[in-house]
Amino acid sequence: MTSRGDYRVIARFPYELGSVERGYTGRTLYVHVGNGTIESRPVTEQMKKVFIGGRGFGLWRLWNAVDSSTTWDHPDNEVVISSGPVGGTTAYPGSGKSLVVSLSPLTENVVDSNAGGYFGPYLKFAGWDAIEVQGKASENVVVFIDGVQGVVEILACPETDINTHVVADRLMKTFADSDAARDIAAVSAVTTGAGAEHSRMGCLNFSFFDLKRKAVRVKQAGRGGTGTVFRDKRVVGLVVKSPMVKADSNSPADIERMQEAGKRINKEILELDASQCDMRRVGTSHLVEIMDEYDLLPTHNYKFGRHPESPKISSPVWRERFTPNMPDGCWIGCTMSCSHAVDDFELKTGPYKGQKVLVDGPEYETAGGSSNMGIYDPDFVLEMNFYCDTYGVDTISYTTGMAFVMECFENGVLDQERTGGLDLRFGSVVDSLEVLHQMARGEGFGLIFGQGIRRMKQHFADAFGADPQFLQDIGMEAKGLEYSEYVTKESLAMQGGYGLALKGPQHDEAWLIFMDMVNNQIPTFEDKAEALHYFPMWRTWFGLVGHCKLPWNDVEPVNNAQTDEPAKVPEHVANYCQVYSGVTGREVKPEDLILQSERVYNFQRVFGVRMGFGTREHDAIPYRSVGPVTEEEYESRAERYDGHLKDKVGVDPTGMSTAEKVKVLRAYREDQYEQLIDAVYARRGWNENGIPTIEKLEQLGIAFPDVVEVVRPHQ
Repeated sequence: MTSRGDYRVIARFPYELGSVERGYTGRTLYVHVGNGTIESRPVTEQMKKVFIGGRGFGLWRLWNAVDSSTTWDHPDNEVVISSGPVGGTTAYPGSGKSLVVSLSPLTENVVDSNAGGYFGPYLKFAGWDAIEVQGKASENVVVFIDGVQGVVEILACPETDINTHVVADRLMKTFADSDAARDIAAVSAVTTGAGAEHSRMGCLNFSFFDLKRKAVRVKQAGRGGTGTVFRDKRVVGLVVKSPMVKADSNSPADIERMQEAGKRINKEILELDASQCDMRRVGTSHLVEIMDEYDLLPTHNYKFGRHPESPKISSPVWRERFTPNMPDGCWIGCTMSCSHAVDDFELKTGPYKGQKVLVDGPEYETAGGSSNMGIYDPDFVLEMNFYCDTYGVDTISYTTGMAFVMECFENGVLDQERTGGLDLRFGSVVDSLEVLHQMARGEGFGLIFGQGIRRMKQHFADAFGADPQFLQDIGMEAKGLEYSEYVTKESLAMQGGYGLALKGPQHDEAWLIFMDMVNNQIPTFEDKAEALHYFPMWRTWFGLVGHCKLPWNDVEPVNNAQTDEPAKVPEHVANYCQVYSGVTGREVKPEDLILQSERVYNFQRVFGVRMGFGTREHDAIPYRSVGPVTEEEYESRAERYDGHLKDKVGVDPTGMSTAEKVKVLRAYREDQYEQLIDAVYARRGWNENGIPTIEKLEQLGIAFPDVVEVVRPHQ
């Protein structure tokens, strides 16, 4: 255990430990790191009924903290973290999620992001349903929540290396009761790194202590730049110490009912996972070969969907690299255990060159992002993965942003003079890593890159005279957020899943490629609109209660294909009803869970309108998400696209130039996207500009005066 002598106390707040009752503590923690205010705020019955927990609590607390003029870097902006009423359950897998809400440096709108790790559940068992951090400190600080003694402190932080793999380890050991592994394991920290300090794409790392490895590990809330907000407030870490976690720590209304559902899903995972997604051995990396097979693996900035070298970064490679026989769950009792890691990886670049480190991952998104950069070297994937994590940089924004830069370089928008000597063509390993290190140092081209694709597009047009339309077409961002790693050109529903996602193009709202493109289960606009209603609402629900989505559909019952709606995995939906009712004592049916989400989802849409977004123009997407931008793209799949012109557009491509074909196909596909938006808006109860109607808000029970005030001018 490290001495706490250098951690000077700035403010101290003793509190009654209290207890959790039916999944709630009944209060949230407010910390103002600027003026030292620490206080307890009540959780009302209305909050529990309307906002449920997790993301909902975060949105509600942030709504009441900011106004329409608040910017991401204003002291009034907050980082709010909450688990949810089911969070911390040990009987059902995937119940360790934390949800982060803030105003985003990338999108300038409200953003939510989720992470595994222990912090959210530990925070609850320490006595708090959420923590909201506001203000800006005048020096680096740590916030410590001692859930054993009942004390919250703001402390001046003496640590000089704020990168996560160093500082998370030091914080957890500093605030543990002893050097014993069991005591360190009772502590969790939220940290970021130097990359978050110098970019807009900072992530937050949520730690947990791996008892078998006897090492600190982390999971990321990656999207939207919440780590950047964290460092703007000069917070180095949030640290919580939890009392012992037990099966009944949530004080559930009916623990046997909850455990009954847990036994069913755990049996399925143990018996079926190896023959389905194999999450327990390879995690999400199994998607690399699947996406490549279906022409969906992003390659060269989403130009193409497969690559002959992709097996070099596919799951068989990671099966060999991941340390075997490890219980790799990121929460206690999670039998899915998909949180794999590589031990003793020797770094080849950067400030920690030559050190052997633990690398958490890679997940599919990180490996897929490497493919998008045209790099098929597993050592690069691990090096990049480690440095993004420790620097506090979102791997999705980094890889998608770098793929954009690489295409700009190969098209003459950039050259080595403009990049400060860096050769950033596709496949560049050394120089793309150097950009990452520059971001952490706050210098060179890394500072430009760290602003994200939306701002790079503007800079390249203004400073270098680049064609704004070309940059818009190939710059894979929407709402200011970089795309996650799936090619969507042949799935109109997935284009809508990205374009209509509230925070920006992230797959956690809807992943409809197989339903739409492969299985043709949703052929009409109405079918697609129904899917783009149900699945975003259903996936939102996980973030309200503190659940991970993966146990829902990454293992399926043996008879799932014979059910009426196999894509919904109805047996598992019934499980979640049972778990939620078992914890909270509130009886629910599947449609009740959708209604819970619909309230929060529509509230977040209104929040976006309040901040100057949330209208139709902000649901636009780059054309590369829709179809081929360049002649090279078209010709690489000429048979497919010629067939679409003939069969769908009604145009005979014979005798047409490739440029003419691209233009005709583009007009058709862009019109299809607009028709999809109309259908989705109508299904969701929004007007043609994407604004929830007052009638809809009244139906949902969220027509609060300040909410109606926001939407009334848009009706």
